[in-house]
Amino acid sequence: MARIIAIANQKGGVGKTTTAINLSACLAEKGRRVLVVDVDPQGNTSSGLGIDKMNLKNSIYQLMIGECSIDECRIVDQFENLDVIPSNVNLAGAEIELIGIDDREYILKKHLDQERDKYDFILIDCPPSLSTLTVNAMTAADTVLVPIQCEFYALEGLTQLIHTINLVKQRLNPTLDIEGVVFTMFDARTNLSLQVVENVKENLKQNIYKTIIPRNVRLAEAPSHGVPINIYDPKSSGAEGYRELADEVIEKESNDLVAATEIREERRSKRKLIKRKK
Repeated sequence: MARIIAIANQKGGVGKTTTAINLSACLAEKGRRVLVVDVDPQGNTSSGLGIDKMNLKNSIYQLMIGECSIDECRIVDQFENLDVIPSNVNLAGAEIELIGIDDREYILKKHLDQERDKYDFILIDCPPSLSTLTVNAMTAADTVLVPIQCEFYALEGLTQLIHTINLVKQRLNPTLDIEGVVFTMFDARTNLSLQVVENVKENLKQNIYKTIIPRNVRLAEAPSHGVPINIYDPKSSGAEGYRELADEVIEKESNDLVAATEIREERRSKRKLIKRKK
């Protein structure tokens, strides 16, 4: 069953879309079946994966308003092991069109739950805002991955994002958790980047990934060519960074599965023990 990860931060320019594109590609490169869902009306994840977003017959917009099925908007094997549900500017109208619809926060969840058995990971790229689309993504997700840029305002807005995640958990998705925080655009030549990392680690009581994504020109160039960094420049520091992040995500998934199995076994043993006492 797929692990659904929403990649979210209402602050723009933090590497959220870059992470969605390249983490998904590196997971696929490692043999995992991956679905990328672009729920940002800007559609940058779609174009960054080589999709002509302006000439789509169907997209996430048509799916959200009930005009098509997932099979009708999914682009299969855009890259090996990597499928995409694309987005474009039409999605901006969905906010208004969904007003008054019952259970509108669960629309995406209902669709993605039917796809879990087809994939290992489903990654959702959220818009840079705390909107109905973001809430839909968090309601559908198991966890939220938060990219943070290594800059002075790194923690700005993060408190509000965590508050939103907790509200969604309380009211819409009780199993939602924070996957972790990943630092992006790290420049080892500056003291500021080092200070930001230390500051966040001291003040944020959340899982923080060991992998730090470096500031890399090749990462910035890759989207204009419509390919992820592991294809555009597989030996670049950006490609290595996202491969290491993919390894961590896979390891965390494995550890969570082991922990869940141990909990089930412990509960089963307790039930047997209770039965014997009776």
